[in-house]
Amino acid sequence: MTGIPFEGGIRCLCWKILLNYLPTDRLLWDSVLEKQRETYAHFLKEMIIQPGIAKAKLGFSREDVTLEDHPLNPNPDSQWNTYFKDNEVLLQIDKDVRRLCPDFSFFLNPTEYPCQLIMDPENEYETLRKRVEQTTLKSQTVARNRSGLTNVSSPLKASASHSLSDIEPLPSGCEAHWEVVERILFIYAKLNPGIAYVQGMNEIVGPIYYTFATNPNSAWREHAEADTFFCFTNLMAEIRDNFIKSLDDSQCGITAKMERVYSTLKEEDEELYLRLQEQNIKPQFFAFRWLTLLLSQEFVLPDVIRIWDSLFADENRFDFLLKVSCAMLILIRDQLLEGDFTVNMRLLQDYPLSNGDVLPILKKAKELQDSK
Repeated sequence: MTGIPFEGGIRCLCWKILLNYLPTDRLLWDSVLEKQRETYAHFLKEMIIQPGIAKAKLGFSREDVTLEDHPLNPNPDSQWNTYFKDNEVLLQIDKDVRRLCPDFSFFLNPTEYPCQLIMDPENEYETLRKRVEQTTLKSQTVARNRSGLTNVSSPLKASASHSLSDIEPLPSGCEAHWEVVERILFIYAKLNPGIAYVQGMNEIVGPIYYTFATNPNSAWREHAEADTFFCFTNLMAEIRDNFIKSLDDSQCGITAKMERVYSTLKEEDEELYLRLQEQNIKPQFFAFRWLTLLLSQEFVLPDVIRIWDSLFADENRFDFLLKVSCAMLILIRDQLLEGDFTVNMRLLQDYPLSNGDVLPILKKAKELQDSK
């Protein structure tokens, strides 16, 4: 029950295998990693560096500006129109990654391996950070946070966000970890226009990147960005239905999964289930965030990583997540049975972790799973 060991980079390696980034055949690892990291470098050049160079050239040279490449060109397929639409997505990503794990300074610190393609002094182009600082677009069109159900940010974490003025600028040639996460999410959004970026994805990519960027093995730590991108992409392929609002009420959508938390609770503890029903506490009020963000907002980062060890290692991992959610309810049953609506909503939206230990939750979840 201690999870996957961090020592020797074992956790990083296991996550890469469990998330189907690396094959089980060790002889193939080097070739797979080389190919995937080259592919990611190609994404950087195509989606960040080239548009940045093009924007700088178009913006500062008025010679040879034609209707086709003019910023006011109404053609939806024009380079400028694409650039402006990308900025709308980028503004939302930037807002979210700056408040990633606010109780944890890691993401504000400089990475020891800044992206050389991006930081090359000979590449005089707009970086993502410069694009955010220079754009005058308003962000009201990018609020895609499913507010009809619940806020995806926890009360504790929502209060601690970082604005541009809060963050000390890093020396030239350096970049913070949050900037790396921003780049990963931006490229994901570009490659997956059907879903693009939805608020909360930053909470999914953050623990993966942190785990890889703190790998004791420097040879693997150096490539944390590319490795994180592909592991995040693979994980999102499994959970993306949770982020697509049009699928909410389908069999594979988040609503059905939330209802399964309650149906499981009814089987295991009918008294508690009836109490929550009596108080009209719907699973949407808390389980939406628990399930969509894989509990990444409910616990501090080390505890989230420990939960994800068990989650990724389970062959029915998202069924196991439902069991974990049910276990969380059962372990605070006495408080929930005693509390009124207001008290219980506070408990469920700011889960009380006894002694900072998630192991009882995982143990109970395993019991629920084994009892079937």
